[in-house]
Amino acid sequence: MQIGVISDTHLHAGRIELPGEVLKALSTVDLIIHCGDFCVYEVFEYLQQIGKGKVVGVCGNMDLPEVRRKLPERDILEVEGHKIGVIHGSGAPEGIERRMLDAFADIEGIDLIIYGHTHEAADFIRDGIHFFNPGSPTDKRFARYNSYGILDIGNRIESTIIHL
Repeated sequence: MQIGVISDTHLHAGRIELPGEVLKALSTVDLIIHCGDFCVYEVFEYLQQIGKGKVVGVCGNMDLPEVRRKLPERDILEVEGHKIGVIHGSGAPEGIERRMLDAFADIEGIDLIIYGHTHEAADFIRDGIHFFNPGSPTDKRFARYNSYGILDIGNRIESTIIHL
């Protein structure tokens, strides 16, 4: 299964537009995951119109109340036998991985934690858990470049960060 991962789009009503390269990539994946900071719920609906229409999203700290009412703070997915936690994140970039682990401490056997918040892409394995932050395709605040991610999940989890 191929999954397109984005986060921290920070888009607002009337200005909902992703870079063309991101739209093209998301139109071909089996699932889109957005890790929060949509800002408005219309962004989630916009993503549902792209490609196959399967979208998972969690709310972030910058999301308006409508987004917070409609989307959870965290989600747990089972994909090809892998347990995946999805969350936005919070606080300073330093120590965010520890906070992500703590957020899923009640879930046994997490293989992959997908998160956002920092706008800085990250892709690494620590203590047997894969951490994946796609960065932001639209907002370079706190980051050196815009980016998004692609996950190919089968027997293994293969991950790619794409710089824009």
